[in-house]
Amino acid sequence: MANNKENLFTEFPPVSTEEWEKVINVDLKGADYDKKLVWKTQEGFNVRPYYRAEDLDSVGCLGSEPGEFPYVRGTKPNNNWLVRQTIEVNSPEEANTKALKVLMKGVDSLGFFIVNEDFDSDDLNKLLNGIELSAIEVDFSGRSFYKITEIVLNKIKNDDIDADNVKISINNDPIINKLSLVGNFGCSEDGSKHFHKISNYIKTAAPYKKARLVAVNGHVFNNSGSTIVQELAFSLSAGHDYIVRLMDAGLTIDQAAASIKFNMAVSPNYFMEIAKFRAGRMLWANIVKQYNPEYDCSEKMSVHAITSKWNMTIYDPYVNMLRGTTEAMSAAIAGVNSIEVVPFNAVYEQPTVFSSRIARNTQLLLKEESHFNQVADPSGGSYYIENLTQSIADETWKLFLEIEDRGGYIEAFKSGVIQKYIKESADKKNKNIATRREIILGTNQYPNFQEKEGEKSDILGSFGSKCECTENAPKIETLQPYRGAMPFEELRLAIDKSGKNPKAFMLTVGNLAFCRARAQFSSNFFGCAGIEPIDNVRFATVEEGVKAALESKAGIVVLCSSDDEYAEFAPKAAELLGDKAILVVAGDPACRPELEKAGINKFISVRSNVLETLKEYKQLLGL
Repeated sequence: MANNKENLFTEFPPVSTEEWEKVINVDLKGADYDKKLVWKTQEGFNVRPYYRAEDLDSVGCLGSEPGEFPYVRGTKPNNNWLVRQTIEVNSPEEANTKALKVLMKGVDSLGFFIVNEDFDSDDLNKLLNGIELSAIEVDFSGRSFYKITEIVLNKIKNDDIDADNVKISINNDPIINKLSLVGNFGCSEDGSKHFHKISNYIKTAAPYKKARLVAVNGHVFNNSGSTIVQELAFSLSAGHDYIVRLMDAGLTIDQAAASIKFNMAVSPNYFMEIAKFRAGRMLWANIVKQYNPEYDCSEKMSVHAITSKWNMTIYDPYVNMLRGTTEAMSAAIAGVNSIEVVPFNAVYEQPTVFSSRIARNTQLLLKEESHFNQVADPSGGSYYIENLTQSIADETWKLFLEIEDRGGYIEAFKSGVIQKYIKESADKKNKNIATRREIILGTNQYPNFQEKEGEKSDILGSFGSKCECTENAPKIETLQPYRGAMPFEELRLAIDKSGKNPKAFMLTVGNLAFCRARAQFSSNFFGCAGIEPIDNVRFATVEEGVKAALESKAGIVVLCSSDDEYAEFAPKAAELLGDKAILVVAGDPACRPELEKAGINKFISVRSNVLETLKEYKQLLGL
């Protein structure tokens, strides 16, 4: 077989990079190479249009196998991951019934979000009735997480469950859940009480090698608008702070590191996300190694991946299924330990049987039909992904070191540095969405014109966990999780709920190619606000178009033609319409200054800030 492969490759003469570049430059016809082909990422590095074998020369950590230090290729020799489904616990009995059902449908990692603050050991017994803790992973989260930790540890101790197989994790994360989302540590001003309490829990759980009692909720950074590099750097920084604080509280490096689980988001940036998890494992392994752990397993990063809520939408919600699928694929290829696909309707209602089933089956299809769990690190050796991994690792390490120079995550957060970075990133993303440089399908581009969702509302406006010590008001600026689609959705929901049916009439006239293209552009433009577009093929004259527009009772009339024809058509349309409708010109023609002098001052084009422009028309229509 080896000889056959060698003979096969000899049939294809090698092509040098210089030859490739020469052909590319010919095709560019004098256009700037960097502007046309080089992707300038928000992560702080550039991505070339293609990579070749020679580009691997500058990539470190090549040659290791899956399961070997520095674990860039994964922490295990295979690529099997756990399928997580989270159940909200209001009634322990009802949650138990639901849990037993989903365990028979492919779930092997249960998440319980406990709402009731009076949850006690009897409730836990009811919740876990018939669930074998040595057979599946169970994750607990909720507002009173210390209380949850105590009753869970008491149960596994009293029930004499096999210590080697107990797989539990508890969402104890005062650094992010309290300091970053609430603004303080509650009863403990510097957080020391939290770290001492958690260290005692870890000592109690010492016999249970697979228990993870500390969480680093890095998904909060993503849902607050961070870049991929920021999410990873701040997560590693928070994880390192836990190591330092827990060791100060009396734990060894092995005890501290082995108790940490990273809960990370998966954004729609497909290849970047694959590289993020690979880079994260490599960096975390090197961080922990500096403390000289006794066991190699302490250097392995345990990662649970959650599909991004920042990327989800209320309008056209079935697109959320597609988003969740590609995000889950990124996480699976990257080799994470467990994955949760957020149900497509979770941002506006409690997940239904159908939406939960789809979320579950997304992962089962990746396993059972696509066999993603059969190949460890399939991206290993890819010229592109290996270079992305190295670039993300380099930029993440720079930011991590900057945070460490400022005293670590806690001190950097108290000084506002972390908030500043994330706010700058969120502002850029918001601007890109408002100007459609970044597309959210069905929200700021290609909306469903007939969709009316006025009865829906955002139920995930707050992503944070409340502090158990509510008497302390926030002392510092907190992170503000949100969804990228929210500004457009707020605008459209307001129009949906107005009780009116605003319309934008496409007055198509003149050059057929231009008038049709601009009518489609304008229909999408106004449809993003829930303003119903009335499209037309083409009118023979401006007079005919204006007559039809007035008959339609549309509040907005969009003149769609070619730049050369606007000088004649726009003044005529303005005169015929008078004050009966708002005249908008589709495009940014050379004659715009002359048209503005004639009182025609409403234009939309690809350069428009879509969000701000639509807000303006909402006011002009009196909605």
